[in-house]
Amino acid sequence: MTDETIETTTGTETPNAASANPDAATPEAAIVDTPPDRLSNNPNSPHYEPAMLERGIGIRFKGVERTNVDEYCVSEGWVRLTVAGSKDRYGNPITIKQQGEVVPYFRS
Repeated sequence: MTDETIETTTGTETPNAASANPDAATPEAAIVDTPPDRLSNNPNSPHYEPAMLERGIGIRFKGVERTNVDEYCVSEGWVRLTVAGSKDRYGNPITIKQQGEVVPYFRS
């Protein structure tokens, strides 16, 4: 008798309950509870992840909740904030980069 199968009285083997659903223990099936280190709202950025943005991410920058964050990086400690109503010559919002403590979290 092995750990993966259980022998019945008829001599046939049935799979163990733990091995019946191999996908249940894989990390891909689990939902990630931590936001990414770097994320952007701009679809042209390599750090754009629509699945994470759909979950709803909040940013606390220097202890204050910010709603105008365009991009952030936790490991480097900076955020790009959009300037209200200002656009560059290509129609993109103008952003400013500020240094400080960045704490991203998932909104409920």
